[in-house]
Amino acid sequence: MMGSAKAAPIRVNGTLWLDPGEIEESFVRAAGPGGQHVNKSSTAVQLRFDVRRSPSLPDDVRRRLERLAGQRLTREGVLVLTAQSERSQKRNREEALARLVAMIRAAARPPVPRKPTKPTKGSKRRRLDEKKRHGALKSLRGGRVDLS
Repeated sequence: MMGSAKAAPIRVNGTLWLDPGEIEESFVRAAGPGGQHVNKSSTAVQLRFDVRRSPSLPDDVRRRLERLAGQRLTREGVLVLTAQSERSQKRNREEALARLVAMIRAAARPPVPRKPTKPTKGSKRRRLDEKKRHGALKSLRGGRVDLS
């Protein structure tokens, strides 16, 4: 965070913490509610977090976060989140930070491995019955008519 003196680390989960110095915030004018006030104040926050260069993230979390970020990730590997739904700058900052923490928390959960399964006897039988029914239907279509 810009201009803050040694802020406390941000807790993501039991083992993962973020250094607030890795997060860059800038304020821009927001679209949406606010009346005349919206035209003269910069309440929307644009939060930037360098995913690729962050020393706080383990490699597996970094890879999952990059995949999870999608189009919010720049070519340089910087995650950009914009929050502008609130009328106050403070609440927009809190919302953007909460969204960042939620994304990192989701990326920190390892994917559950898929357990291979086999089709049941009933499903095999239903599949074959349907194939027979479809084949019989097709055999009724436009056979050659011999006119001689």
